[in-house]
Amino acid sequence: MKTVVLGMSGGVDSSVAALLLKKQGYKVIGVFMKNYSDTKDIFTGECSYLEDKRVAQKIAAILKIPLVTIDYEKQYKGQVINRMFQDYKKGLTPNPDTLCNKIIKFPALWKEAKRLKADYIATGHYAIIKKSKTGFELLQGKDKTKDQSYFLCDLTQEDLSHTLFPIGKLTKENIRKIAKKNKFPNWDRKGTSGICFIGRMDFKKFLKKKIREKPGSVLSIEGKIIGKHPGSSYFTIGERIGERKGFVIDKEFKSAFPSKLYVAQKVNNNLVIVPENHPSLKTSQVLIKNLHLINPREKIPKVIQARIRHLGELHSGKLNKNIFKFNRPQEAIAPGQIIVLYSKDKLIASGEMRL
Repeated sequence: MKTVVLGMSGGVDSSVAALLLKKQGYKVIGVFMKNYSDTKDIFTGECSYLEDKRVAQKIAAILKIPLVTIDYEKQYKGQVINRMFQDYKKGLTPNPDTLCNKIIKFPALWKEAKRLKADYIATGHYAIIKKSKTGFELLQGKDKTKDQSYFLCDLTQEDLSHTLFPIGKLTKENIRKIAKKNKFPNWDRKGTSGICFIGRMDFKKFLKKKIREKPGSVLSIEGKIIGKHPGSSYFTIGERIGERKGFVIDKEFKSAFPSKLYVAQKVNNNLVIVPENHPSLKTSQVLIKNLHLINPREKIPKVIQARIRHLGELHSGKLNKNIFKFNRPQEAIAPGQIIVLYSKDKLIASGEMRL
């Protein structure tokens, strides 16, 4: 009997993944990762991860599988969250979830698997791994409204060789039905959102915990000073500017451009803003920093599509070395964001975008 170490979060996806693996004949060992204890429940004031852990323990008890807790909070805060703050200080827009999967979650699960002499690791991600002649392929999950391959874009051939995604060929609706049928207490539990292990929050407020305000000028596309802002690190290129504390725009400029206004550029600590549909918001090509190929042995197809945000639209284009040129210019691309390249359902490559 093969043994698999499964990351269990207390959510319905990883719970059903445990059930399916057990039905497939695996010996399943659940692993709950404690990565962030600062988030509090708004009603109880208790650390949010404790409730997640309790639910995971209930599922493990129902399925009669062991549940191990591992603490990676120090590594997560140091290597993922602190790096995220550093990138925002540099004017970038990072994706901590992809970084977490690359350097924390999957390595930690595999380390635990080796300690427990397990054969595989598994998670409740909506994605599919397929063996090919040249290695392993990473495919989008069947449920295109839940596909999580974007967040898995930094996985390597070694990662894929010992990883299982049991729910990749199911839809969220199927998952909840299976959980309800098996009387899982979390069958209708709301899915997580926001940053991995942290959840949804007031992100600007979160950034201000580590990044001090550094007031700067707001500029028109012509370079004229038209206002002031509390700090460029709090803003993303392509972001719509609404009413916000510390952000002031001249009444004259507002009256000249009554439509929605967006951040078009960051120049040192200054923000350049323009009205919606302005040409400066569009980008025809991007430089891909740290281009990562899922399978370096496979030839990159001529026809590929790019996704520039999780579950975002797929945009056709061409890759020339580490430059991706869109067939149609795209709006709201910020340096630091992740671009993921696909050939139909198959993930080909990824990297950080630079303008």
